[in-house]
Amino acid sequence: MFEIKALNPETYRQQTRRSTLIIAAIFVVLAMLLSTTAVQLFGQADGDNFRWNLGGVLLALLLTIALVRQVLWSKPWMAAAVYGWQLKRSLMRITNVMHHVKAGVAAHNPDAMHLLRFYHQGLTQMHQLDANSSALSEAVAEINLHKERMESLGMDTDQPSLHPEWLQAVKQIPAQRS
Repeated sequence: MFEIKALNPETYRQQTRRSTLIIAAIFVVLAMLLSTTAVQLFGQADGDNFRWNLGGVLLALLLTIALVRQVLWSKPWMAAAVYGWQLKRSLMRITNVMHHVKAGVAAHNPDAMHLLRFYHQGLTQMHQLDANSSALSEAVAEINLHKERMESLGMDTDQPSLHPEWLQAVKQIPAQRS
């Protein structure tokens, strides 16, 4: 279950920039090291060594991904980037079933109503963290309308958690046709 946390957008951006620079530096160092090593071991002095350079870069990419996922993911300095990734992943899970969600909201299905409210809260936070106020301003009317609809039905509008059972329940709702 994913939970929306209160984060300072400036601090979030500062921390994600730092972690991105660290990971980029790791990739560059690995790419240079592995490409150079591949050319020295397998390349030819006057030949075309493009494939050995490319192989070193691709291997560096794979090693960087493995390092991030297996070693760096749990480091405190990666927390903001991991949170951002998890937030965006949670929103994408909802986007993938949005046609079911909208059908459920139209039928006042509580799971769909909660899911859409979580989506709106997560989307709002994502745009705030990314300093994307123009995209957020486009969604405000829909967000407010749904919140008012929930309030009129006596539903709690604070939905900081994504419950997997909501997703499963909403998938059972016949999709709306466009």
